[in-house]
Amino acid sequence: MNVIIVGGGIAGLTAALRADALGHRVTLLVKGALGDGCTAHAQGGVAGAYGPGDSPALHALDTLQAGDGHGDPLAITALVDGAHAAIAALVDAGVAFDRTADGDIARGLEAAHSRPRIAHAGGDATGAAISTALLSRLRTSTVRVREHVFVADALTCADRVIGIRSIDGAEVRADAVVLATGGAGQLYTHTTNPAGTTGDGIAIAVRAGAAIADLEFVQFHPTVLAGAKPFLISEAVRGAGAVLRDATGRRFMLDEHPDAELAPRDVVARAVARRAAAQAAPVALDATGLGATVLADRFPTIDAELRRRGIDWSRHPVPVTPAAHYLMGGIATDIDGRTSVPGLWAVGETARTGVHGANRLASNSLLEGAVFGARAAESLTSSATPSFRWPEASPPHRRDGGRDRPGATSAAPTDPSFSRSALQRLMWNQLGLIRTDHGMRDAVAQLHAWTAPSPTSPTAHEDANLLAVGRALASAALSRTDSLGAHSLLSPALMGAA
Repeated sequence: MNVIIVGGGIAGLTAALRADALGHRVTLLVKGALGDGCTAHAQGGVAGAYGPGDSPALHALDTLQAGDGHGDPLAITALVDGAHAAIAALVDAGVAFDRTADGDIARGLEAAHSRPRIAHAGGDATGAAISTALLSRLRTSTVRVREHVFVADALTCADRVIGIRSIDGAEVRADAVVLATGGAGQLYTHTTNPAGTTGDGIAIAVRAGAAIADLEFVQFHPTVLAGAKPFLISEAVRGAGAVLRDATGRRFMLDEHPDAELAPRDVVARAVARRAAAQAAPVALDATGLGATVLADRFPTIDAELRRRGIDWSRHPVPVTPAAHYLMGGIATDIDGRTSVPGLWAVGETARTGVHGANRLASNSLLEGAVFGARAAESLTSSATPSFRWPEASPPHRRDGGRDRPGATSAAPTDPSFSRSALQRLMWNQLGLIRTDHGMRDAVAQLHAWTAPSPTSPTAHEDANLLAVGRALASAALSRTDSLGAHSLLSPALMGAA
C-alpha cells in the first residue's frame, strides 16, 4: 500500500523503515531538513527494563506513578513490554549505546525511576546517535524522502483520510497517512524545543476531525540553563548526583519531596519556579561534587556547551530555570497508532497514546517513538478495529472566556492584534507551570479574539497552527477543574495568602 509519513524524528523514521521492510511504498515528508527535529537534541536516553533487578512491571509502575495515575495501563504495558525489542532494533540499526567494562549496555538513573534503566549513547548525545543511525539506515532503504515539504492538511473523502496537501497546494494521495510531527513547544516563550515544533500535526488532525486528548498536560523541564539562549541540562545529571540549591546555598528539594531532585518532573519544575520567584533569581544546579573528569566523560555535550559559554560547572553551580519541554497530550490513538479517523495514524509526541498520563517519565519519549512507530507500521494492513474508546468531543471553545461556569467573573479586555510573541507570552503566563481559573478564562477569551494569520507563508501557516493548538489546549485546561500532574491550579485560598 502507499503510505505517507510526515515527520523525521525517531517515531517517523522508525515507522518509515519498518513499513518499508514490510513491503509498503513509503514516502517520508519533512518540513525542514532531515535531522532538524527534537530527536537529535535528546540527551538522556532510552528507558528499558533490561538489567538485573528490574522488570517491565517495575517500569510500568514507575510510568504510571510519574503520570499521576492518569496513564492508560494497556498502552503502558505495550510500551514497557516493547522496550527490549525496540532497543535491540536500535542496536541493529547501528546505535552504539555506552557499555560497561563487561560489555553490557550501561544503565543510568533518572528522576522517578526506581531502578537505573536508561540506555545512553555518547554520554549525553543519545538522540544524536539515534538520529544518525536511523538516517543512515534510511539511505539504504527504498523510502522516498522529500525534504522541505510543509504539509498543510490531510485530504479526506467520505470521512476517511486519503492523502495530504502541502502549503503550495500540491496533493499526494495515499492509502494511509502517519503523522509524526512532534510537539508544540513554540507555544511558549521559553522552551527546549527547536523552532519547527509548532503543533502542525495536531492542527492537521483537528481540522480532519480526529479526536484530541490531554492537551492540558504540558511538561516543563526543571533544569534549563538560565539566560537568553536556553540549553537543556539533562535530568541524568541529577541522576548522577547533582543537587539544586537556592540563593543561600541550601538544598531546597529536600523539603519538597521524599525523592528530592529525583522527584517527578512536574514536582521539581514547580519547586524550582517557586523558589526562583521567591528569591527573584534563578536557582542553581550544583554538579561540582561529581568532579571535572566525570562531568566531561559522562556529559560531554553539556560540558562542552557550558564551557563554550564560559561556565566551569565542575567548580561553580549553574543557574537553571524551567522551560516548556514536552506535550503529553495530542492526537488520540490506540496502541497501534490508529486515530479516530480511518486512514490516519499518529505516533511520537504528536500522539496521545496514553503512556505518559499527566506527566511523562524521563526517557520514555524516545522509547515511545521506537515502540509505537514500529507498531503503527505493522498495523497498516490490519483490518482490526481500534481497541480504544475515543475521547468525547472537546467542549466548545467559549469565546466569553468561560463565564458560564458558576462564580466566574468577566474576562479581561482582549487585544485584537495577534503575533507569535504575544501568543507565547499569553500561554507562558496563563497556561504555564501554575494556572488559575481566571487566568485560563482570560486566555481563552484572548485566543478566540485573535484572528488566525492568512496562510501566505510558512511562518504564517505555523502561526495559524500554533493558535489552533493553543485554543484547544486552553479549552482542555479550563475544563479540568482539579490539579493533576503537570496541570497545576492555584486555589483561591492560596491566591489570597500570596
